[in-house]
Amino acid sequence: MPRTTTVESAGCPPLRALTFDNLGLIKVTEARSKQGGFPKIVEKWGDPDSSRCVLATSINDRKVDPLLAVARKNGVVELLSPINGDIRVSLPSDNQAKVQPDVDNIVGLHLFKKQTSESSSRPCKLLTCTMKGLTTLKSVTIPKSLGDSTSDDTPTTWNVCGAGNVLCCKVDESENYGLFGGKGVEVNIWDLTTHTKIWQAKSPPKNSLGIFTPTWFTAATFLSKDDHRKFVGGTNSHQVHLYDMAAQRRPVMSFKFRETPIKAVTEDLDGNTIYIGNGSGDLASVDIRTGKLLGCFLGKCSGSIRSIARHPDLPVLASCGLDSYLRIWDIKSRQLLSAVFLKQHLTSVVFDSHFDDEEVAGSLATQLPNEQNIDDESIDRDEDSPPAKRKKKKSKSSTVDGDEEGDISVKRKKAKKSPSSDANKEVSESAKQKKAKRLQSVEGEEEESGYAEVEITKKAKDRKSKKKSKKPRSESIDV
Repeated sequence: MPRTTTVESAGCPPLRALTFDNLGLIKVTEARSKQGGFPKIVEKWGDPDSSRCVLATSINDRKVDPLLAVARKNGVVELLSPINGDIRVSLPSDNQAKVQPDVDNIVGLHLFKKQTSESSSRPCKLLTCTMKGLTTLKSVTIPKSLGDSTSDDTPTTWNVCGAGNVLCCKVDESENYGLFGGKGVEVNIWDLTTHTKIWQAKSPPKNSLGIFTPTWFTAATFLSKDDHRKFVGGTNSHQVHLYDMAAQRRPVMSFKFRETPIKAVTEDLDGNTIYIGNGSGDLASVDIRTGKLLGCFLGKCSGSIRSIARHPDLPVLASCGLDSYLRIWDIKSRQLLSAVFLKQHLTSVVFDSHFDDEEVAGSLATQLPNEQNIDDESIDRDEDSPPAKRKKKKSKSSTVDGDEEGDISVKRKKAKKSPSSDANKEVSESAKQKKAKRLQSVEGEEEESGYAEVEITKKAKDRKSKKKSKKPRSESIDV
């Protein structure tokens, strides 16, 4: 049985997505309207290295000078440009001397968006969280020119858990509160300005058989951009919990989804819908107000889903995972728009919301056209465009000049045969009259055919009058 199936799709709107894999590669996929909306890989950044596997990502996709933060398996955090992939800053791990990176990997990363400046260098604020709960908040100055960065102050470090392993980390839209949870770690909320815990969930009760199920959160997200008190968490026991800090410490709503652990959760822009993906490749949308399953996305993935991204402007959803496919979905119809095979196991995906298809089309339009287009353009210009009219007028004037040279040669022969200069003067006067008549006939034809404009005819007359004044008639007669 084949591992994947072919699905017919109509393509997707113009967009740009960045994917990250277990070999540390960053691949840029773009869908353009002139190509029918089918995404293609346009760039690949980095060299394959398993020690540089991307574990967490965060993007500040503002229109001017965007930034992309990437946390790797070797403990290094890189700040690079999502436009061309240039590395701006490379920060080593703070706890690399104490704990090996393989034991205490970075599981949470957030790049703050509110830290902006118009000076020659602007500060950047980063939040990192490791598996053991070591959370670090630091400010880094990024110069506009490529070079080493400087830390503004001593980084602030605290621990968000006393025991267990942190597996999910999320910062709300106001960037004042952080959410942490994991294996043996109940979901807790921290105030990032004071570095204090303000809320912690209560452990679940025992079931009807008296068996206690330990806490194991695998994914979490805030539900609303305006209210940090409501958030959702997915567990390893394929459950989804809705929490409300204003109501109680235990979930106000819980429901199960299929039979495999929840691996990715993200919220919709309306604040009432969430998208969940599990370890068996199922992707669905749920109305969190009622816990009702709105529907599953058609075209099941063949591997575990590890990341889900909602486009901030378009009704489009992106998912990726261990089946090495980047899939683009339509949110309204839940249909698969397109799928791109990227060879490696994917760990994360983000959107570049300021991608402009018109700018790309303009850059492509500057390329040289093929010979057929050149021929077609030349034909069209010969019939309609003013530049070709000027060429036609020049060709006609050149023919007139050629006739003038022929007349002059004839006059020279006649001048040799003529006995007197009076006859030559009569010939020259008759030649001038013929030339004037020819010029009038040519101008009349151009006015009738509509190829020449009034300004062009005036310029042509001036040029012809200058040519006449430059050519000495007496010399030709004397020769």
